[in-house]
Amino acid sequence: MAAAKGLQSDHGKIAILALSAGGLELGKHLAAHLPAELHPCKGQLRERFHTLWQSHDALICIMASGVVVRCIAPFLQDKHQDPAVLVLDERGQFVISLLSGHVGGANALSQRVANLTGGQAVITTASDVLGLTALDLWCASLGLQVADKKQFTRAMGRLVDQGFLHLWSEPAPPPLPPDIRLSTRQETADLLISFRQLPHSQSQAALLHPRALAIGIGCNRGTSRKDIAEAVSATLAQHKLAPQSVARLASIDLKADEPGLLAYSAEKELPLEFFSKDQLNQVEDIQYSEAAFRATGARGVAEPAALLAAGPGARLLVPKIKWPNVTVAVASVNSVAWPSPASK
Repeated sequence: MAAAKGLQSDHGKIAILALSAGGLELGKHLAAHLPAELHPCKGQLRERFHTLWQSHDALICIMASGVVVRCIAPFLQDKHQDPAVLVLDERGQFVISLLSGHVGGANALSQRVANLTGGQAVITTASDVLGLTALDLWCASLGLQVADKKQFTRAMGRLVDQGFLHLWSEPAPPPLPPDIRLSTRQETADLLISFRQLPHSQSQAALLHPRALAIGIGCNRGTSRKDIAEAVSATLAQHKLAPQSVARLASIDLKADEPGLLAYSAEKELPLEFFSKDQLNQVEDIQYSEAAFRATGARGVAEPAALLAAGPGARLLVPKIKWPNVTVAVASVNSVAWPSPASK
């Protein structure tokens, strides 16, 4: 089920379920304007829910909320997997965001449906009611990966209870909303943005991983995807760097047709950049490799490729490490190119 795909923007694939004649009339109106699929459900409601739950991103239910709750109860998992679920009466007076309000997009869809019916969106998520930042949407809009869901949930609770959170960031921080305040002390922060893996005992803060690392890879001809994957994983683990923070891979252009490297890039869904030997040789303060120079004409591959991929002002976090058939180096970006965060 692909519910948590950023539905706050386009709401994904929507199904409308209706029981009564009045509900079907309202459903036709909504289906034409959203757009959405209309599914008459009289006599087959549970079967419809079972099928549509797996195939759709949002379910708009024109029926009593108690009926909906009883039907969806067996399918519930979590907000990252469940579809958005809305419930409304057949006159469209009240549009209830019942399930997956933020990540699933039910809150935003409720507002949209209420605009179409002339009714009132009913939203009960605390951050919306109190006018606070929807922390899960804010992180998603910035590409931040949550390291521990339980700690993140506790941070969201603290935001509701105290009205603000303190954030410490290893890279330069993104633009912050008023209720998230920058902290100079990691120890007292509620949120930590870091490309490192921090021990749980070190802080009760929620750890967020930015896309801030570039990995340079050199390899022998014919090196397998498995060997490359193991070398990269071991390098990151050895230096306590978060795999979730890897933004891109890089190598020399002579490896642009290397099957193992291309397969690894595809498996991780990471962009793979290639640089010429002249570009690599322009990078200063790297380890010289006689073997690399003989084979490619470049004084080095992994280190300069990582630095070039990370961009101006990059810092070499991990000098090249030699593994069987693979060399790996890691650089961090000087400043994360934060996307514009979603509004609350």
